[in-house]
Amino acid sequence: MRGPGRWAVLFALVVLAVVMIFPFLIVAMNAVKSPAEYSSQGPLSLPDGLYLQGIVDFWNRVEFGTKLWNSLVISASVSVLAVVLSVLNAYALGIGRVKGRLWILVLFLVANTLPQEALAYPLYYLAKAVDLYDTQLAVIIVMTAIQAAFGTYLLSAVLGQFPREILEAAAIDGAGRLRSLWRIVVPISRPTINVLLIFFFIWTWNEFFLPLIFLISNDTQTVPVALGVLQGQRYMDATMSSASALLGIVPAVAFFLIFQRTLTRGVTVGAIK
Repeated sequence: MRGPGRWAVLFALVVLAVVMIFPFLIVAMNAVKSPAEYSSQGPLSLPDGLYLQGIVDFWNRVEFGTKLWNSLVISASVSVLAVVLSVLNAYALGIGRVKGRLWILVLFLVANTLPQEALAYPLYYLAKAVDLYDTQLAVIIVMTAIQAAFGTYLLSAVLGQFPREILEAAAIDGAGRLRSLWRIVVPISRPTINVLLIFFFIWTWNEFFLPLIFLISNDTQTVPVALGVLQGQRYMDATMSSASALLGIVPAVAFFLIFQRTLTRGVTVGAIK
């Protein structure tokens, strides 16, 4: 790419980087300032040193270690279960070509467009009826169904283009449907499945609305719920608010950075295919 188009792309990338990184830097700077330093110098000044007491106080106040564990258990469970369910559904719809495939995919698409506010009322009373309210299992079941709806819709389109010659050769060699799925389809589709796994984990980790409704006790709450409830019920100074935001962001960012190569490889393979 040459000429004005190249500079336009570079400018857009710089603007995007500034827009995404600048708020994180502001939060990180204010998280390590003392309240007196924040009051005297403002939110845009560089910290004179590392004041970590705000982070320590917030960690102890909300029992942040418990919240981290709850978020990890829910996010990991949802991501794995949703991927498995998506693969099974997409195998039946994309390769099995079940009757009414188009209408089933339309149903999954409509399910993805429904706002969570519309689901809150019936899901709340359903969880009450089956005695799962205020349990992590309720959130895992609901979020798994929501994420699997998107995963099924995406993987069905991918598996719909799967080479049937490979499956026919496997059938001739005596491989059944389940064996063909786990030995052939899943390994070949692994880049796309890995991308879904990463996105499901991050989306579930950042979920706030449904866990806020289902998890009301302190022992079951996740990180986003703990941050929102604490800031809504108790007074915190600006530096402690920044510390809470930083602690809430860091795990998701770390997970993304750890699996960045996997995500990039999956997107690249999908683009090449």
